[in-house]
Amino acid sequence: MAGGIGSRFWPVSKSSKPKQFLDILNVGRTLLQLTYDRLIKVCPPENIFIVANVEYKDLIKEQLPQLEDNQILCEPQRRNTAPCVAYASYKITEINPDARLIVAPSDHLILKEDIFTEVITTALDAASKSDCLLTLGIQPNRPDTGYGYIQATEEAYPFEPRLKKVKTFTEKPNLEMAQFFLQSGDFSWNSGIFVWSVKSIINSLEKNLPEISNIFKEGKGIYSTAQEEAFITKAYSECTNISVDYGVMEKAKNVYVLPCDFGWTDLGTWGSVYDHLAKDEKGNALIGKNLKVYNSENSIYTVSGNKLLVANGLKNFIVVDTEDVLLICPKDDEQRIKLFVNDVNSDAKLKKYL
Repeated sequence: MAGGIGSRFWPVSKSSKPKQFLDILNVGRTLLQLTYDRLIKVCPPENIFIVANVEYKDLIKEQLPQLEDNQILCEPQRRNTAPCVAYASYKITEINPDARLIVAPSDHLILKEDIFTEVITTALDAASKSDCLLTLGIQPNRPDTGYGYIQATEEAYPFEPRLKKVKTFTEKPNLEMAQFFLQSGDFSWNSGIFVWSVKSIINSLEKNLPEISNIFKEGKGIYSTAQEEAFITKAYSECTNISVDYGVMEKAKNVYVLPCDFGWTDLGTWGSVYDHLAKDEKGNALIGKNLKVYNSENSIYTVSGNKLLVANGLKNFIVVDTEDVLLICPKDDEQRIKLFVNDVNSDAKLKKYL
């Protein structure tokens, strides 16, 4: 899934080129490319499909030129993840009705790729043995309010004891609740990575989101033909905006979580990127050619081009200076960046900065 706009990572991530198409970690590969590199270890390249807004098709082809056009699923409108999953599932089931699917966001960091490969292999095997929906849960190490949480029961999956049946999903709790979740030991972070058979997800879509499944079911015989684009344009105009988490996972009775630790981070905020960057002796992460910081601690600074950035006396701050936007924000308030973006978007004179 590569259609998000990464608003919490503004102003580097913009609607014209969101974070998944950026080399945020300065490693020579974008987040989309790193995700592709990771998945070809468990999936043949010809079986990888990218779902994204149509405006990103050229970016995808530029960054992953090995993909065929039929592997890039273009969404004409943003309708959240349930239509995204439905589109891919109904298209893939016509190619292979016995397929098993890995649904992976394109903007995550995974440090322990060998463990990730082992976890995915385990999940794929489990998905082939029963009608179930699997999600990968990450052991939390802090009360993070930016993640969703999964509560597991003691009931194990019949074919894999490490998988536990899901009791509840909670999306982005407040700090007090997040602290309770961490202390209880019953909760995992929701990684947003799902594994299931195409039959299981289509069955669940038909049961829990019939208004979405009925739309994409009408495409039988049209997918992978010249008529697909016109059909999808019409289909998305009829879709509601709803996530697969809310529309399917929170309703289904056959959801299991596989707790795991493969060095996962949802690179959704500047703070999450800060954690994975090299820092100076005062804990400052510096990105750019020309930076001078004084009396500064535990802050992240990024400046574009050849501009000189000089800062003094900042502690626990985010400073991002792009070609046309300067953002200065306390790290503790980083979740508010999405609100800043909404405010900018509501001002017709400022939309150009998004």
